[in-house]
Amino acid sequence: MDYTKYITIEPGKRSGKPCVRGMRITVYDVLDYLASGMSEDEILGDFPELTRDDIRACLAFVADGERRVMSIPA
Repeated sequence: MDYTKYITIEPGKRSGKPCVRGMRITVYDVLDYLASGMSEDEILGDFPELTRDDIRACLAFVADGERRVMSIPA
């Protein structure tokens, strides 16, 4: 998934944290909801402005970041 269409970083919004499509919902927020046990359907019910693709983009963004960290030589 090309998360760059969904994840934005703006210095003046949420202290420059990665957000979903310029909204004030951060990638961390979405991941925290998932980690707490919320289903995609529950998240979408609480935040109707989000889409399933938004949630997948958050996961892809973090996976890409992890991939980059793992490829840095020690």
